[in-house]
Amino acid sequence: MRDSIRVRWTIVPLTAPQPWLVCSGCGGLKPFQASGKTRLNANGRKLDAWLIYKCLACEKTWNRSIFERRNVRDMDPVVLDALQSNDPQWIRREAFNLDALRRSSPRIDEFPEVGIAREVQHEPPDWTKLEIELIVPLPTSTRLDRLLASELGVSRSRLQALHDGGTLRTNPDRADILRRRLKTGTQVTLDLVTEAGRETFAHRQRSLVFGSG
Repeated sequence: MRDSIRVRWTIVPLTAPQPWLVCSGCGGLKPFQASGKTRLNANGRKLDAWLIYKCLACEKTWNRSIFERRNVRDMDPVVLDALQSNDPQWIRREAFNLDALRRSSPRIDEFPEVGIAREVQHEPPDWTKLEIELIVPLPTSTRLDRLLASELGVSRSRLQALHDGGTLRTNPDRADILRRRLKTGTQVTLDLVTEAGRETFAHRQRSLVFGSG
């Protein structure tokens, strides 16, 4: 749209989910944190891999299985190289594997704090609308209304009123979108033609500095 300033927000959670497990060192249920390390074991042509966690109270370790008895010929070379080199980016992505964690723990703590990288993609001189595209490479518990309220300086109740009135539109378009977790591909359009302080919104989006939300 020619009358819209278009911005891409890349949202990255700052803390990986923490499963609660019975710690053999503490003797009770404790939260565990991903250590950033993996363990790879070979038995002939078969491989086992684990992500190593540590108890936050006593640092006793727990190994979460990534896979078992996988034939080396069936391995994705990228995954195998990441495991062999303890690649930090691959390990971080695996630490956000909520499905795997839920198979091992009845309770998982998630954290709403995120980092946000903003990229202005188009800014016409006479814009009246703000279009935001969300990129969310890792799962986060942060809701859309919490993110928008923090980054736009608008209360959640005001956001809901704008959404109900059609001034704030989303894609996908659903009544409860503001209360849902952030998802890649979500688009938000805010019509600011009647809003005071329109330039304040634009100023916040021009920063490409990585900051917390």
